[in-house]
Amino acid sequence: MEIVIATRNKRKLEEMRRIGRGWGIPLRSLDDFPDCPAVEEDGETFEVNAVKKARSVSAWTGRPTVADDSGLEADALGGAPGVRSARYAGPGSGDRENIEKLLNELRSVEGDRRGARFVCCLAFASPGGDVKTFWGTVRGRIGTESRGDNGFGYDPVFYPEGSLRTFAEMSDAEKDAISHRGRALRELGWYLSTSAGE
Repeated sequence: MEIVIATRNKRKLEEMRRIGRGWGIPLRSLDDFPDCPAVEEDGETFEVNAVKKARSVSAWTGRPTVADDSGLEADALGGAPGVRSARYAGPGSGDRENIEKLLNELRSVEGDRRGARFVCCLAFASPGGDVKTFWGTVRGRIGTESRGDNGFGYDPVFYPEGSLRTFAEMSDAEKDAISHRGRALRELGWYLSTSAGE
């Protein structure tokens, strides 16, 4: 068996491959299937988007596929940016623009009111259409400025609970051990290891 990781985000792919290295399963990416159509993530929840993407790519490639939808939910913003995390600052926006918008929205929010959580939903689909989902979350707070050069997305402004460093100031191993995506991928890894003989 080999599994397709349904993303063209280089840094997300690197992270997922790194965490899934111990599964003993070849991991392919959408780069291996350049003609695979893009899937529009237009759902209102992380789960809807992840399931749609996993099912679509699995049906097209004929291989088991894992897809994730993930994002940041700020308490003071009613859970925003949420499922729109990647495009928070508008179509074509990048990490820097999204972070700038987030910090601007939170400019008058102080202390404990800057709480937030990262959420990841992983969907694992078979070519027949069966899907299982796995979740990971990590709580923390949003800083007032970007710090650190590692990671991607909102990592430079997110301090996980109990840490004085942002995700972007941590090593890959440190982040993977506590991150939302790391937790969800470990759940998937456990499922794959226990269902291998079924």
